[in-house]
Amino acid sequence: MFGNRNRRKALLASAALVGGALLMTACQDTDGSVDSVAAQSSSPSADAGSPSASEDAASDGPSDAASDAPTSGASDEPAASDEPTASPSAGSGSGSNGSGVGQVCGADDLSWSTRSESQAGGYVLVMAKAKSGITCVLPAALPTVAFGSDGTEAGPVEQAVGKQITLSGGTVAYAGVNPKTTNTDGGKELDSIILAVGNDDPDPVSLKVGTITVDKPVVTNWHTAPKDAVPFS
Repeated sequence: MFGNRNRRKALLASAALVGGALLMTACQDTDGSVDSVAAQSSSPSADAGSPSASEDAASDGPSDAASDAPTSGASDEPAASDEPTASPSAGSGSGSNGSGVGQVCGADDLSWSTRSESQAGGYVLVMAKAKSGITCVLPAALPTVAFGSDGTEAGPVEQAVGKQITLSGGTVAYAGVNPKTTNTDGGKELDSIILAVGNDDPDPVSLKVGTITVDKPVVTNWHTAPKDAVPFS
């Protein structure tokens, strides 16, 4: 009887051990599956957070750059000038167009002087040179010389016009004026002459020459030597 009882106790103990082992295994499997699922469920959330952060960074970058970019654009550039460009013409000063170089002389571009000469029955030598800082050209044309309030003009002595003369620095141009070419006693008594560079010169000058008698006056072309400006008729 005692042998059967001992055998039963042994079987029960074995069964209890096996059951405990199975229970422990089941708990381990359960714990493992739970940890695995938890790990899997947390991993996508971490991965999903990464693109979200990169999207925020990307969205912040361009907006900041755009806000820092200048907005003035082409409006900062200077507007085109509406002022007209001066064209060369006689008598506008400083070489006729403000540049002081190479333009047609006007009367106000020149320093003028006169001298009485005794050759050819007496005449007035007119001298002209460019003012300081000016370079200009006397055209190959007869100087305009007028007398009195009625504007009597001197006619040409020479048959052809001379060459153009560039005035600059100490270069001097000469022209000879004979105020009276007639042999009569008539004429107007005057003490000045009016000089211009061509008929279109807007700023003629008036020069004192002493008392002269004017009757059918004549004038030479411009010359670079005074001996060539004697108004032989």
